[in-house]
Amino acid sequence: MDDVVDLIQDSAETMSLYNVRTMTEEIFLLTDLGVKCCARVNDAVKLMDKLADAHTAEGALKTCQEIDLLESDADHVMRRAMSKLFREEEDVRELIKLKAIYELLETITDKCEDVANLIEGIILENS
Repeated sequence: MDDVVDLIQDSAETMSLYNVRTMTEEIFLLTDLGVKCCARVNDAVKLMDKLADAHTAEGALKTCQEIDLLESDADHVMRRAMSKLFREEEDVRELIKLKAIYELLETITDKCEDVANLIEGIILENS
């Protein structure tokens, strides 16, 4: 989870450092998916101390599956964003900036999925 927080901070700092003045649709989409993933990670972590209850464990697994779906959505957005970026962006400096930002934002969802996978492993190991 520390990686998730670090990446959020890195994303914000990179946008400031690169002097990004206009947010692209892809930045909004990836940010939205990252926020949703973080909220679901929060929900799953809150259930950790009650995993002995089968109903709670089932709910936590469902939450982890939702994180997996959100991460998959972020992968799709990322592929479309990169394709659009390399087809349409003529300013090489802008391309480099946006590529780095997209990668940071998408990695947030990857790290959330890593947390979800750990939670799933704990649940399955203890069931």
